[in-house]
Amino acid sequence: MKTLFLLLIITMCSPAYANMPSLKPCPDKPNCVSSKADDEHAIAPFKLKQNQPVDQQRLLEVLNQLDNNIAVIHDENHIHAEITSRVFGFVDDLDLIINIEQQIIHVRSASRTGYYDFGVNRRRVERLRSLLKQHGIIL
Repeated sequence: MKTLFLLLIITMCSPAYANMPSLKPCPDKPNCVSSKADDEHAIAPFKLKQNQPVDQQRLLEVLNQLDNNIAVIHDENHIHAEITSRVFGFVDDLDLIINIEQQIIHVRSASRTGYYDFGVNRRRVERLRSLLKQHGIIL
């Protein structure tokens, strides 16, 4: 239920993420996917529509549709979301790095705890990809 969780949107990203030039690498566990990975963790980045500025407010609205249990912080080029599972309360991290020059959004989704995620993070990124396409943000 959306009223149980707060969507936190901060115009300035916290110091831990403000200087983050890229996505963190995935750990040596099958509970993470990243568009920067070149192994079993690899997933394609999101391709932005050419010559179209990123409407970050619209992007945040789409992220809110991804899950009811989501908290988001962001700055101009980085969005960090924490997604809490409904049953056990596990927290997963979702990071998006917007690269206007390359016209892509790099993505990483990872479980904070546990070893295996049963494909949850990969499905989450693919669902986000589908939502972003539906809203005309990516190709």
